[in-house]
Amino acid sequence: MLTEIINLSIGALVNLLVALIVVAGIYYPSTRNKSMVFSFVAFNTVTYFVIGLLTSVELSIGVGFGLFAIFSVLRYRTAEIPIREMTYLFVVIALPVVNAILIPREAIAQLLVANIFVIVVMWVMEKGWGFNFEQQKTVHYERVDLIAPVYYEQLLADLRQRTGLPIKRVEVGEIDFVRDMAELTIYYDAPKRSSRTAPTSQQELPKAKQPKLES
Repeated sequence: MLTEIINLSIGALVNLLVALIVVAGIYYPSTRNKSMVFSFVAFNTVTYFVIGLLTSVELSIGVGFGLFAIFSVLRYRTAEIPIREMTYLFVVIALPVVNAILIPREAIAQLLVANIFVIVVMWVMEKGWGFNFEQQKTVHYERVDLIAPVYYEQLLADLRQRTGLPIKRVEVGEIDFVRDMAELTIYYDAPKRSSRTAPTSQQELPKAKQPKLES
């Protein structure tokens, strides 16, 4: 009994350390989003203890994993969770399941490999090393005279000047000649984030000639 309590406590500390590395060391410095930090750490901690107790009383681990797999695809009723946050939520729920299984078995090597590998992958993907991520926005554009293919380069130049974004290409959507308005989708490389300032969904645009952007 004492051994089980010690293993459960050590596992909880290890699991919490890994969760803090993922959430506080990788997620938060990149997003500066405090609202999800509490949920990530809480889900991670509770999942570990529930799975740890299930394994200690020899209940089916499949039941516990299936339960929290359902939780990982749920969305809060108050607001939608973006795909990025849903991915982190799944990671912080899946890790304690793995830890709760391996720690009682004293599979230290597998435990270290699993946790370190996940941390490294999350770090590399968050930093974007070796990847060129492309973002897109919808622009309501009033200069319909430039949407013709022959003026494509002028359209790109005008959008780059007015948005301040390194736009690579543009797709023309709906066109309203009554209001002289066209719906464009612009594509550009995601800017590199700074750990000192919180990233914004779009850059601040000049007040003059400011097109309406929708993420």
